[in-house]
Amino acid sequence: MPVKQGQLQLLQHPASRELLQSKIPARLAYVWTDGTPRVVPIWFHWNEREFVLATPPKAPKLKALAKNPKVALTIDDNTFPHKVLLVRGSARLETVPGIVPEYAVAAERYFGSEQGKVWVKQLGSMIREMVRITITPEWVGLLDFQARFPSALPL
Repeated sequence: MPVKQGQLQLLQHPASRELLQSKIPARLAYVWTDGTPRVVPIWFHWNEREFVLATPPKAPKLKALAKNPKVALTIDDNTFPHKVLLVRGSARLETVPGIVPEYAVAAERYFGSEQGKVWVKQLGSMIREMVRITITPEWVGLLDFQARFPSALPL
């Protein structure tokens, strides 16, 4: 029986695995303090249980996430047939000294090992702490435009 939209098992699908290991930033959607929606691109690290994001402690999004932790993440590509991973969950915030370890791992994935280490070292000289944003998936959707299409299409 195929895995249905909303089920966490979709994170194990080959198209999801490809997106989770890609250099494509996630798009983090959240609700601003005035009730309006926001979306920002952000690096992520998937540790097989949760998404870990990181940001400097003065990032404006932290005020909104503290007020309303409900979020959505999207990771998609630009290659046809398109693949889109959709995730909903709640953000947990934790201030940590130095660089969030998962951020350093993500930097190496996005930039490559050498440049990632250089970036993390430079960032570490500019900030003394970061906020670790952890999102545990509560709902997962996947579109691969081969076997998994948007529900609006009459297939």
